[in-house]
Amino acid sequence: MAAEVRGPRDKSDRAHDMPSKARRAFDQNAHDIERLLEIHADLGGDQCGRRHRLGVLNKSAIVLITAIWEAYCEDLAAEGLEHLVDHVSAADRLPVELRKRIAKELKSDPNDLAIWRIADQRWKPLLRDRLTQLQDDRNRKLNTPRAENISELFNIALGLSDISTAWCWRNMTVARARKKLDEYVTLRGAIAHRAQSEISCTKNRVSDFFGLIKSLVAKTGGRVNTHVKSITGKSLW
Repeated sequence: MAAEVRGPRDKSDRAHDMPSKARRAFDQNAHDIERLLEIHADLGGDQCGRRHRLGVLNKSAIVLITAIWEAYCEDLAAEGLEHLVDHVSAADRLPVELRKRIAKELKSDPNDLAIWRIADQRWKPLLRDRLTQLQDDRNRKLNTPRAENISELFNIALGLSDISTAWCWRNMTVARARKKLDEYVTLRGAIAHRAQSEISCTKNRVSDFFGLIKSLVAKTGGRVNTHVKSITGKSLW
């Protein structure tokens, strides 16, 4: 399974191996995290020991890392759905789970003629309309981008079941990746909603969380790309 990673490429490959739009936005946003770490090093040095007065930088970094992870997943889900709309030739090529979800939504519509919204290729604009609906849902639910919520997002948007099965690499199991993500998202919530003095956060935790998210981004992007390519025959990047 190809992960969404960047590295040296032959010129002939570059046109077909660009990162997704979501990944490019993530990389741009990640510069802010790197800058916070640089500021921490400039002010506190690299010696061992806690820098109490710099704790606010660590807390800010945790909040920002969570935000760019959330944004990446939202952007990637939307990008994947647009890719399906643009490149799927017929509705029966869509993932079964996605078709089931759309059918369920139409059946629950009080308008008896709602089913005709998918006739004569009108399923494509229907899918595009789902982007707005998904955005509204995300605004209500994905302010805590835990493993369960991220999996639900990609299932609803793309018919991709449990994206977290891709979250494994050397010395990291799926279960541990999910657990660590949820712990850091919980920490972000504590920083945002409790008295600041009650929360302790070190630079090492920031670095660990940042490394975790960069790996999750690569694995998530690779899994989504594999999924949409298996349906459309075309890669996201």
